[in-house]
Amino acid sequence: MALLDWMSDVAGPVVRGEGVLLRPPRAADYAAWSRLRDGSRDYLQPWEPAWPEDDLSKGAFRRRLSIYAREMELGNAWPFFIFIEDGKTLVGAVTLSNVRRGVAETGTLGYWIGQPFAGRGHGTAAVRAVVAYSFERLKLHRLEAACLPSNHGSRRVLEKSGFRHEGLARAYLKINGDWADHLLFGLVDDEFDRGDRGSS
Repeated sequence: MALLDWMSDVAGPVVRGEGVLLRPPRAADYAAWSRLRDGSRDYLQPWEPAWPEDDLSKGAFRRRLSIYAREMELGNAWPFFIFIEDGKTLVGAVTLSNVRRGVAETGTLGYWIGQPFAGRGHGTAAVRAVVAYSFERLKLHRLEAACLPSNHGSRRVLEKSGFRHEGLARAYLKINGDWADHLLFGLVDDEFDRGDRGSS
């Protein structure tokens, strides 16, 4: 069950899921984040946009935090680092972005898990927790996500979280330097199984 807690020293929500704790990134997370990303580079790069040369630098991380803070303040995005529920071991990240209000009431989910922690259910637990937060706290109506056709792990996370495959978008995003087709997935509020969101 995803629960929302507010903590005075966190600039944003803390969301709990099955075995995971999600919270916005902090400056103190830099060392753990850069180690996990660097150690997972070969594993992650085929599924992500090309990394800038300074991507893992402290300055780039500070710029990232500044963007995150601005996006949260505007209500356009909610970035979360994923920790094992002890709150100390960083395993990845999940972001709700492109939040659109009015007639849409929708947002886009993206996520990654570091290689040492892949295949253990942390991604599914985190996605389910953010889905619950999006529908219950942010009152969104629909969530969208996309993955490369060859990214079977990412597709499985979405399917286990209740997303439905809705189609194929040709040359949808530039991944690792090349425009790549993506499978499109969607989930509507009244299709979300709240009783099953904590299992993996």
